[in-house]
Amino acid sequence: MRIAVRRVREPATASDGCRVLVDRLWPRGLAKAKANVSIWLKEIAPSTDLRRQLHGGEIDWPTFETLYRAELDANPQAVARLRDLIGEGHVTLLYDTHDTAHNHASLLADYLTGRRA
Repeated sequence: MRIAVRRVREPATASDGCRVLVDRLWPRGLAKAKANVSIWLKEIAPSTDLRRQLHGGEIDWPTFETLYRAELDANPQAVARLRDLIGEGHVTLLYDTHDTAHNHASLLADYLTGRRA
C-alpha cells in the first residue's frame, strides 16, 4: 500500500496522489480551493465523543489509539472505501491537528498497513 500522511495546510505536491481529508470537521479558516483535497472522508475520522475525550484530557494517547482502532473495526464500509482508493494508487491522508507525532491520520495509516504505532 502506498500511503503518506501530511497536514492539510501543507502545500500539495505532485507525489501526493489522491489527497484524502480524514477529519470529521473541515479545517477552520482553510479555503476548500487552497486545501486541494480530492476526497473528504469524514466518516473514517474518530467520533466526536472520542475526539472530545482526547482533547479534554479525559483519555491519554494510548487509550485513544485503542478506542479509535475499535471504531475503525466497527466501520468496515469507510475502511473499505479508503482501501479501494489506495488500490487505485498513491493516497495521502490529510489531517489538521498541530501535533505531527500524535494524530489520528498516522494511526489510520498504521491500521491500514497492519502496523501498531
